[in-house]
Amino acid sequence: DTLVAPCSGEIVLLHKSLHALTIETPDGTQILIHLGIDTVNLKGEGFSAFIQQGEKVQAGQKLIQFDTDLLAKKALSLVSVIIIVEGSTKKKYKLTTPVQSQVKAGQQDYTCINFEQVKNVELDQKTSSRSFQSVPFFVRLPSGMHARPAAQLAELSKKFESQIEFIKQGKQASLSSLVSVLGLEIQKDDEITILATGNDCHQAVKAVLEYLVLLEEKEIASFKVEHRSTDDTNSTYTQLRSNERTILGIKASAGVVVGTVVELKEEEFEYESQSEHKELEINQFEEAMGSASSDLEKLSEKYEKEQDANKAAIFAAHKSLLEDPDLVAETVELINKGHTSAFAWNQVIQLHCDRLRSLKNELIAGRANDLKDIGNRVLRKILDKPEGHKFESVKDAILIAEDLTPSDMAMFENGSVRGFCTTLGGATSHVAIMARSMGIPALAGTEKRCLELENGRNVILDADRGALLLDPTESEINNVKKRQALEESKKSKALQECFRPAITTDGNQIEVVANISGITDAEKSIANGGEGVGLLRTEFLFLEREKAPTEEEQLEIHQSIADALGDKTLVIRTMDVGGDKSLKYLPIEPEENPFLGVRGIRLSLENKDIFRTQLRALLRVEAKRPINIMFPMIGQLSELRAAKQILSEEMKNTGRSNVKVGMMIEVPSAAVMAETFAKEVDFFSVGTNDLTQYTMAMDRGHNSLAKQIDGLHPAVLNMISMTVNGAHKYGKWVGVCGGIASDMQAIPILLGLGIDELSLSIPQIPMIKSNVRKLNKLECLKLTKEALALSSAEEVRELVSKKWPDLA
Repeated sequence: DTLVAPCSGEIVLLHKSLHALTIETPDGTQILIHLGIDTVNLKGEGFSAFIQQGEKVQAGQKLIQFDTDLLAKKALSLVSVIIIVEGSTKKKYKLTTPVQSQVKAGQQDYTCINFEQVKNVELDQKTSSRSFQSVPFFVRLPSGMHARPAAQLAELSKKFESQIEFIKQGKQASLSSLVSVLGLEIQKDDEITILATGNDCHQAVKAVLEYLVLLEEKEIASFKVEHRSTDDTNSTYTQLRSNERTILGIKASAGVVVGTVVELKEEEFEYESQSEHKELEINQFEEAMGSASSDLEKLSEKYEKEQDANKAAIFAAHKSLLEDPDLVAETVELINKGHTSAFAWNQVIQLHCDRLRSLKNELIAGRANDLKDIGNRVLRKILDKPEGHKFESVKDAILIAEDLTPSDMAMFENGSVRGFCTTLGGATSHVAIMARSMGIPALAGTEKRCLELENGRNVILDADRGALLLDPTESEINNVKKRQALEESKKSKALQECFRPAITTDGNQIEVVANISGITDAEKSIANGGEGVGLLRTEFLFLEREKAPTEEEQLEIHQSIADALGDKTLVIRTMDVGGDKSLKYLPIEPEENPFLGVRGIRLSLENKDIFRTQLRALLRVEAKRPINIMFPMIGQLSELRAAKQILSEEMKNTGRSNVKVGMMIEVPSAAVMAETFAKEVDFFSVGTNDLTQYTMAMDRGHNSLAKQIDGLHPAVLNMISMTVNGAHKYGKWVGVCGGIASDMQAIPILLGLGIDELSLSIPQIPMIKSNVRKLNKLECLKLTKEALALSSAEEVRELVSKKWPDLA
């Protein structure tokens, strides 16, 4: 009834039900011992442990004692399972005293196992290459594993010797094959296994995990923004019903436009199916693939230069699809069986398109359209056919098609197309994403009868209400024109007046500045009326690198930003990484709760060399006005004082003194103690994203809780109120650099709370400044007092909507 240690090692796992444990030897060999079958259901009953997880043990030491009678009555079986996983070093262990392979009922009471180290065992290359690492992973991507992340993972996999695979419910897919990964139909909340086999398997799995965690954080944030922007409808317009004049669809890209129907027919290809010239066909296929790949790379680079990340990522994903080893291998196999390259390629593409379309996940099924796009691109190369669809150039064209591809969309940039309707696709397709970035109204999943419309017919494409209105009356057209004119007028006026200060109707000015991540952002912010930079995220210099940036590298970039801003405000936040955002050259121990772990200022204080280098680079910046250095994630006075002490030392070393010191208010303890902190700094900047999740105790990346997180919750507003009151008592200013600074409905509340500065996303600057100029601060103050006494963010938003409906 007693389990003893078969060898010396460490207890790396002790199950909370005490029925199973794992011992790890110094070389990494792991011995898993599981007492009985289905004994986990006993929840610890009948088991007593004499050791704890993490404890070092010696061979023969007592580990667990168990009640054999109880197990015999309540467990499924008394058979105990032992699994041995070899370590990766040259040390090996062998089983030395196997009494028998299994206990025989009525003959033996127990089986004894012992291990001893085998000396001087040399591992051959074949053995070492079989090293593997696997970890389970719960996917939190809002839209599942779609083409862009799969394509980026395919690129990541090329950096490692190891074969990397995803496994879902027994089905495996190599990361190098984008099509195979999509075929697993990995959806949000699915559990997968990441498996890497090869010499660098541990590094490979770690890299994939880090990428997935970072990607999920980005996609969850962008999903919220995009979901809000694409689902908002004009409350003064009701949803239309399908009738002989109205064809319904799904809003893929917002807007309303008057135009003329132009039908886009399916592209057709003609080619032979059989060929006796295998080498010629393979050469032709390879040349076509190379040319198509080059075109896609140029398109991706073009959009990167134009700062259009969405389009650049889409065509980068197409390039990864094109290079999918499964597609290439299957095509070559068909060519070797006597088919032409065109026939073989098209057969393979059609097969995989059909498989993707059959999947339940709408987003992944929609990637069939991307596969079809690259399929047609290569076919044109093989057949020496002109690029893409050709359609009659008509003023204010509204395209009607079964489906469109990203390559088609690239042809629309001359402004000839005002909008489009497709019978296939959805709001999550790459075509929809491109339409939104181009500002083109679009419907997807439209009723099929739209394909029967004759060219030249006048229509209104009202994507906001999900409808295509046929043969509009003059009155209906005039209403659309009024809507368009009003929206354009607002945007145009805001842009024209973007350089005017944001002063309320009763004479109170608030500074409106930008959140940026580099020199390009700095230049854009100025063009949009930004009055400076309220948050320069310096971590962009530290991420995606093999080693930390040098002092000179940092100085060069920060100096260029300061030069671009001239005499405008510049607030620079020191490196905010750690836990959820790791650095290759700065290993961080895995943390059970990274958002409560070593991040922000805590990481800087643990890595003083990197911290000091950054501070010296910032202090050496030559600016027309003192720069502001801001510390992130301050939660305790001791952290702030430690950071200030290091800054003070580096100020003496560099001979600089023209610097203001501030801190982020992201942790509730900092907000509660704002008055104490205000004595130590020159300013505060409220990071409402983190402050909200910490105040509400809700992970902003949590699948079900994230949607409940809203910075206008009264609990968060009261935290901001404490911060402002504490700062203003000592004459210190307070800014907001979190998400609600860009939220139109939040602006009157923030003004009422006494915020001095709003730091926000660049495109929102003109409209935010325009809206501030329409507000009366005294009215904002009265409304804010009401808001602080409410019980939910929904109630606060409703309160604001009733007072200022135009801000909704």
